[in-house]
Amino acid sequence: MAAELHPCSGKLIGLSNSNRTAQRNQPVQEFNHGLVLSREQLKDRDVFTVRIDKKVNSWSGSIEIGVTSLDPAGLDFPSSATGLKGGSWIVSGCSVLRDGRSVLEEYGRDLDQLSEGDRVGIQRSTHGELHLWVNGQDCGAAASGLPTGLWAVVDLYGKCTQVTVVSCEPPSLAERDTERETVEEREQEDEDEEEEVVVCGVREGEFGGLTSAVNLAAATNGTLEEVPELPPTHNRPDKFPNNLEPETGKKIKTSTPISVAPLTKCKSPSFSPSPIVLTEHQLFDVLNNAIVSLYRSEDNVGGDLGGGGIGRDSGTGSRGDRGSSSGGGSVNGNSSDSGGGTGYTGSVNSPAGGGGARLGAVTGGMLTNDALLFHEKCGTLIKLSNNNKTAERRRPLDEFNNGVVMTNRPLRHNEMFEIRIDKLVDKWSGSIEIGVTTHNPNNLDYPATMTNLRSGTIMMSGCGILTNGKGTRREYCEFSLDELQEGDHIGLMHKASGALHFYINGIDQGVAAAQTPAIVYAVVDLYGMAVKVTIVHNHNHSDRLRRNNAIMRALSPDVGRPRPARSLTPDPDTPDRLLFHSNCGQKAAIISEGRTALRPHATDDFNHGVVLSGRPLHSNEVFQVRIDKMVDKWAGSIEIGVTTHNPAYLQLPSTMTNLRSGNTNQSGTWMMTGNGVMHNGTTILDEYGHNLDRLKAGDTVGVVRKEDGSLHFFVNGVAQGPAAWNVPPSVYAVVDLYGQAAQATIMDDVADLPTLPEDSSDGPTVMSPSSPCSVAGGNSANDLRFHQLHGTNAVITNGGRTALRQNCRSEFNDAIVISNRCLRDGELFEIVIQKMVDRWSGSIEAGKIMAGVTAIRPEELEFPNTMTDIDYDTWMLSGTAIMQDGNTMRNNYGCDLDTLTTGSRIGMMRSATGDLHYYINGVDQGVACTGLPPGKEVYAVIDLYGQCVQVSITSSSGPQDNSLCTSNITESSFPIHSPVAGVAHRLHSKHGKNVVLLGEGCQAVRVGGYAHGIVFSAKELKTDELFEVKIDEVDDQWSGSLHMGLTTLAPPELPSCPMSGLSPSLTQLRSKVTWLLAGSEVRRNGLLQRQNYGASLDRLTVGNRVGVKRCSDDTMHVLIDGEDMGPAATAVAKNVYAVLDLYGRVTAVSIVSSSVLEDAGSVKAPSLSSDSCSEGEEDRTPVEGGEPALVPNTVMAFLENHGKNIQLSHENLTAARVSSYNQGLLVTAQPLPRQQLFQFQIDRLNASWTSSLSLGVIGHSPDRLNFPSTACCLKRSVWLLQRDSVFHNSLKICENYGPNLDTCPEGTVLGLLVDGNSCLHLYVNGMDQGVAAQDIPTPCYPLIDLYGQCEQVTIVTNNVATVGGESVKARFQGDMEKADMVDGIKESVCWMPHPEVNPNKTCEYQALCSRFKDLLTLPDGYFNEDAKYNLCYCESCHKLRGDESYHKRGEPPRDYALPFGWCRFALRIKPHCDVSNSFKQWHIAYHGTSVGALRRTLDHAQLLSGTSSIFSVSPVKTEGPNGYSEPEENSSNSLPDRDREVPRVQLSPTMRYSGLEMFAPKVQFRDPRSHCCHQAQVGFQVCVRPGSYKVGPQTLGAIEPLDPRFSNTEIEWITKDQGGTLLYGLLIRVE
Repeated sequence: MAAELHPCSGKLIGLSNSNRTAQRNQPVQEFNHGLVLSREQLKDRDVFTVRIDKKVNSWSGSIEIGVTSLDPAGLDFPSSATGLKGGSWIVSGCSVLRDGRSVLEEYGRDLDQLSEGDRVGIQRSTHGELHLWVNGQDCGAAASGLPTGLWAVVDLYGKCTQVTVVSCEPPSLAERDTERETVEEREQEDEDEEEEVVVCGVREGEFGGLTSAVNLAAATNGTLEEVPELPPTHNRPDKFPNNLEPETGKKIKTSTPISVAPLTKCKSPSFSPSPIVLTEHQLFDVLNNAIVSLYRSEDNVGGDLGGGGIGRDSGTGSRGDRGSSSGGGSVNGNSSDSGGGTGYTGSVNSPAGGGGARLGAVTGGMLTNDALLFHEKCGTLIKLSNNNKTAERRRPLDEFNNGVVMTNRPLRHNEMFEIRIDKLVDKWSGSIEIGVTTHNPNNLDYPATMTNLRSGTIMMSGCGILTNGKGTRREYCEFSLDELQEGDHIGLMHKASGALHFYINGIDQGVAAAQTPAIVYAVVDLYGMAVKVTIVHNHNHSDRLRRNNAIMRALSPDVGRPRPARSLTPDPDTPDRLLFHSNCGQKAAIISEGRTALRPHATDDFNHGVVLSGRPLHSNEVFQVRIDKMVDKWAGSIEIGVTTHNPAYLQLPSTMTNLRSGNTNQSGTWMMTGNGVMHNGTTILDEYGHNLDRLKAGDTVGVVRKEDGSLHFFVNGVAQGPAAWNVPPSVYAVVDLYGQAAQATIMDDVADLPTLPEDSSDGPTVMSPSSPCSVAGGNSANDLRFHQLHGTNAVITNGGRTALRQNCRSEFNDAIVISNRCLRDGELFEIVIQKMVDRWSGSIEAGKIMAGVTAIRPEELEFPNTMTDIDYDTWMLSGTAIMQDGNTMRNNYGCDLDTLTTGSRIGMMRSATGDLHYYINGVDQGVACTGLPPGKEVYAVIDLYGQCVQVSITSSSGPQDNSLCTSNITESSFPIHSPVAGVAHRLHSKHGKNVVLLGEGCQAVRVGGYAHGIVFSAKELKTDELFEVKIDEVDDQWSGSLHMGLTTLAPPELPSCPMSGLSPSLTQLRSKVTWLLAGSEVRRNGLLQRQNYGASLDRLTVGNRVGVKRCSDDTMHVLIDGEDMGPAATAVAKNVYAVLDLYGRVTAVSIVSSSVLEDAGSVKAPSLSSDSCSEGEEDRTPVEGGEPALVPNTVMAFLENHGKNIQLSHENLTAARVSSYNQGLLVTAQPLPRQQLFQFQIDRLNASWTSSLSLGVIGHSPDRLNFPSTACCLKRSVWLLQRDSVFHNSLKICENYGPNLDTCPEGTVLGLLVDGNSCLHLYVNGMDQGVAAQDIPTPCYPLIDLYGQCEQVTIVTNNVATVGGESVKARFQGDMEKADMVDGIKESVCWMPHPEVNPNKTCEYQALCSRFKDLLTLPDGYFNEDAKYNLCYCESCHKLRGDESYHKRGEPPRDYALPFGWCRFALRIKPHCDVSNSFKQWHIAYHGTSVGALRRTLDHAQLLSGTSSIFSVSPVKTEGPNGYSEPEENSSNSLPDRDREVPRVQLSPTMRYSGLEMFAPKVQFRDPRSHCCHQAQVGFQVCVRPGSYKVGPQTLGAIEPLDPRFSNTEIEWITKDQGGTLLYGLLIRVE
């Protein structure tokens, strides 16, 4: 045929060069519409080849090529080749698609990686197979069963913009050498061959070892009727064909029973004529050993064959080009003069001489020692066996290392090295490690473990990669080698490009190292739990099964041979009953003539109960079993499904979900487990049907494969809807008696099952969640469903409530779904995002979901690739853009769909006035557009595009209150709509001089300069009320960005001309206390309080949202794009306004939040704070009950399924880690109800380890969870609190949250609570630390990781709050008496803290302060001997104790502040002091002093006036005796006479004043432990007798408030009474 393109082509294609060159016009603006077809139909074996001429980098994806039966002359060309239907096969990337649906996920070369100049061809073989050719190399069969009369298809897609047809002819002779020979050619070559028995491609007498093995196997396993001969292209004896159909080899018929004599001419004394029964595994090992024996005996084969030697390569690696022939054979096969034999190096067509050529045809260039084996030199504890294919570590219970083994030769490029784990022990932590090394095993001094080798080594350890013993990739893949089980496979491949890939159970884990040396050896380290491994020569489970099947069929025709096809309506006289196969799991048994399967010891083991049907299922045949018996000991229950694997040859796993074999989407295993569906061990449906784990004895489950290839499940006779598609025929039913399920029986009578609907997409009828059998009537209030018509990649399930995109990692579009009926006015259609993938992030397809409405009826809609392709009667929201008929009509709408995550809800509604509203998580985002035709039917449309994979209709869909659907504010009066229902926030009319307010105070614009842009909220913020704005405009000529915070400055108090009373920027606003976030710094009145708080505001741009709120715990939180950054500031006053500074780049913002509606029924998280009181609480009257009523508590206990180092006790309330430092994960057996506090106490710490526990929640059932070594390895629906950070699915989402959990001492009580808004809270000793994470799903389960130091915890129940019998409150209240109650307030007795909660045994700051105290050489007699009274007030310690910032003390009560940031060392109280009575009625104050004054003060046991006063010192630097420098005090003679005559001591109720450097001078010292230099300050905590002092103003001249609780006019106390003060503690602060 002519090598030309058809003149009819895609609309953007231009043809030239006599229709041989095609180019896509507008290649930068458009990425599709580039289809071209061949001018004529392809002839068989012709390869239609094109060359890639040009590519661009603007897009992802590239050339696609294939064939179609559609005539291009009358074809309506789609936008891409994947849109071709009616008999089209397309190769796209590395996938093969038929009529737009993927039939093969991994095939050949990845077309997206080809470059300019590469050639791509497509071919239909004479057998109807589709072949792809890349640069002259055949990639093998991509599809079969192709009809004749096909046109070649080329799609200039994405990056590919121009191609040229270079040829259309059969492959050349050189290419034909690599092409698989047809049956006719092989028969022609074999016409003259003498008839000899051929087994597996080896002639009788050529190879004694393999033939003898075959003879033995045949003699023991049956009669040989047809023995297929392998084609010559199978050039390695350890690779067998995938099938043995007639065309793959010549079948030699014989009626003679197989025995030793007739099959071999060489006598073997080892064989016995009596039958020997071998198991399938033994037979497999016999053949493998025979193959290895061939490799090792090649040097002697030439002589054995009478001089017809086999040429062999004498070297490996880089020396592979230097070869020498043995046995007289020629190396290159060009000469046959020597010895009559031909050396063979790979050419199938080389001339044959003597006996050598035939074996050469079989081995096809196999080199000496070609098989990868373990090298004889290995670790000191290694024992090799099985012809050096198996390695085992001796004394596995006594030693955990010295188990290194390496391969006997270097790896070749693209050669797979794969091992199977045969044996593990549970004693050690850690497990097998595998990798490559440049070290030659002959010269290597083997280390104890390969991670000790510091050169030339790359190892995979756990889930990370170590290079030369150092971690280079912490999380390389989702699998961890430490979690693999016996029978799992691990492999690696050294690619020709130098990249190193690892494979786990046949699954490529991706590039582990981009560049590795050319010569590397594979290395395995049998470390820890790993004891024994075996090399396998086939590289995934399905290949191994096919190989076993081929061998079995060759040796025993009655075993594994499929039965003749049966009619779908079998004759009742010859029933073909479904029974269980006799080959079942090792803990299972088959009884009742194959009808019943059971686990006899169900209370001892929970798995290994897999059973399969004895024959494949017919189409539409229902396989149903009844659960006969269950046990209550385990979690989880029965699982059911189908598999393509024949039970006769299947190596049954412990559970079918562990079987990950199957290299395409159309092979392997489909299982329903719980209420999900898995394919080859991977979840494809998260929410499907009734939960099997809830079934009881007597319930039934069933499965059926329909004629159309769809798979359906039944529960108690109720169809659950389609679960999978394109399931191949001849599948076996599978039942996994897992967990509670102990016995099941096949039900023969399935006549009562309902008929499946003809439209498989309709799914099951609506079912009650409580009963699998109940079927709801048609009176459901919410009848909104997805329509049965949808995009080609979309699938509808769950009774029409759920839509998903299949092949989500290879297809990103063609998944449009539409509602089953039109929406009524004011009716909300809402969906929830259930599943997303990260496959398309960072590409042109990186969107997530599009939602909208259309006036086109589903029956009239020709579903395009995306909804934005429709150019009439359609309104869509894509990202933040509102689009009508494919054109953008508005940008920067109030929400961004691309920022939504799993669990987010999206709703849409048309109001009675024709306005379209969107709702995000139930919140109205305002009018998106107007003018929808009133009275005209509109349907809801969802486009599952890009990352969004699965959505479900929520119960919120249905009629809504129209009062919230229509906006009272028109576009002209208020262009920026408030997305929150209720009263929108407004900005105050008092603002900076460069600000103009628009939209009734909802928008602020800075009209000049870069400063003077301060604006305030119109009203004070209520507790937990969020004030949020969105950035509308930026000006890049300025630097800096907006500032946001809270202020006590009331805008109404500003002068009427605001520019005279406001500072240019918020950082200079100091007339009142202001807390603000500038960049990533938190400032208070302009003074830096905290750095690196969170995401920097300087990086925000148009569309980003920033919010601020004051929480109930007196902390300020800043939110960026809805994400809470955690507490930014503490001790925030109650009456505050939100304040914003339009500074620098940001020139315009608009409000996107609303004021809190006063709703009496609103849900608020319970307050579990201690009884210490905060500011303003003294005016409140205590209410009986004090705290909001909690939901009735669910009794919580730990689940039996946990980490392997965990041991449970005390009715599963106590968990202890019994060994190592990890493998300590545990979860609760019950989900955590909303509003219920789950608490546990730390019982035991082990200082031998570092780090400590982490805790959080997990959003899916843990019953079947395979726990990793640590919680950070969990990556699905997990929120984790670790140290002082919050993680979601192992990604850090928040820093500086709460106390550092690593510093929690024994006795600490930690708690978790999910409030009514789905927010997660951490409680420490009963104190709420604020919101840690949002959008927590229901249900969720508390999760604890006993890691490092933390070895034991106990759940705190309602009856016993803590170990020891004290409740949490009792531990904080101490011995309270009636006299302690003043004005209804419980006094916080901090002078005698409870010994269990004070010390933080692991606080490094306290230890540093203690070392400084030791340098002062103060006598120990001054200090309290009991160290438990020493208190550290660092951030971690005071948060752990749940300290309030302020307390009241004395009679009458007076406020004082706790000395946060200081460390207190308790002083010895004089015996004459009446501590129990009068002392408790004194007030608390602080006194800053110098280091030089400490000893004199302590000697007098009270503060001294004069020389001891801090106000009489003048800092003069001098060198101290202990390695620190200090200011020297002046003598009292320097003071004025009037000061000496009026002795006084000055105090303060806060260390924010007394701790200033003017009062407490800093000294330098060197830490004797770390040898680092620090600065330190000292002071005293004192008790002051009421009435002995006067309150006065501060004397420093400070303008801004020094402490928010104390006015500057009352912050300094002065006493003249020497007996009026009592030293209580020494305070030290170190910087």
